[in-house]
Amino acid sequence: MKKILNYVAMTAALAGALVMCGCGPSKPVLNVYMWSDYIDLELVKEFERTNNCKVVIDIFDSNEFMYSKLKAGGAGYDVILPSSYMAKVMNEQKMIETLDHSKLPSLANVNKAYLTHLAIDKKMDYSVPYMIGFTCIAYNKDKLGKIPETWDVFADSKLKGRLTMLNDMRETIGAALMFKGYSMNTVDDKQLAEAKEQVIKWKKNLAKFDNEVYKVGIRSGEFLIVQGYSGDLFQVFAEAPELTWMCPKEGFSMCCDDWVIPVTSKNKDLAYKFIDFMTTPENAAKNMEFTCYSSPVDGAKEFVSEENKNHPGMFIPDEMYKRGEIIQDLGANNAKYIKIWDEIKLAE
Repeated sequence: MKKILNYVAMTAALAGALVMCGCGPSKPVLNVYMWSDYIDLELVKEFERTNNCKVVIDIFDSNEFMYSKLKAGGAGYDVILPSSYMAKVMNEQKMIETLDHSKLPSLANVNKAYLTHLAIDKKMDYSVPYMIGFTCIAYNKDKLGKIPETWDVFADSKLKGRLTMLNDMRETIGAALMFKGYSMNTVDDKQLAEAKEQVIKWKKNLAKFDNEVYKVGIRSGEFLIVQGYSGDLFQVFAEAPELTWMCPKEGFSMCCDDWVIPVTSKNKDLAYKFIDFMTTPENAAKNMEFTCYSSPVDGAKEFVSEENKNHPGMFIPDEMYKRGEIIQDLGANNAKYIKIWDEIKLAE
């Protein structure tokens, strides 16, 4: 122990000496808070080289967890990647910066049709769109054959313990609402009560609610049917020909994740450079091919490899835009979903 303490003391003294003589670390650090497996790390390295900086990435697995952490005092981040509806909440609560477009020349690349028809922040006042995805169902066709295109596949008791749904209240309650014929953004108490009972019914057959392990589980054969995010699943499909996917006939969610800069950022100029770098067509294409999600950046398709130019995750078919529903911020009514989600989690 004494040797360890002496070593710590010597290290601290040396660090202090380096700082005093101006020889300490000089590279600025950009702290990014985002979803896992959601950016090409070679691009991150290129940004570090170009800007003589260090990028540190921290991970969250749901918008609600990210938001709760920040509200509880979690700080130190320079760039965050929430979904559009959560970015709206953060903006209303003055948690993020109003963007200076003069520092983001790549905004000219963002697709105008996306901004007009799908975006929540249509003028990019506080956020810059990164990737668009949808929620779908993946399954093992070799073991199950073709399954019905409905959310009610989770009611199949013969598959008990081999199914997962997302650990995300808006996605999973939303699936039940759509199955019942309602909007996934409803705030009607009767409709929400029906959806709660439906999820509890499905829960009896689930191995778990999960946002991460399902990708490994469906690939290994542990799980046979999973609800998941399109990009995550298409990454798995590339190495698993026994798997396929479908979007339920009752509807499905679509969502965009957006770059934002928290007001607490200590490296705002570097944050602007990072967002602008990721919004160029060439870099958007690289991130598309890495994530298997769709970028709303015009010109990205020109840089995508030929084999991926018709990829359904990267280039979402028009008919799917008509069937999908965008998750919206529900303001104070979010509390209804939180209450129902807590009750679902406690239900036997």
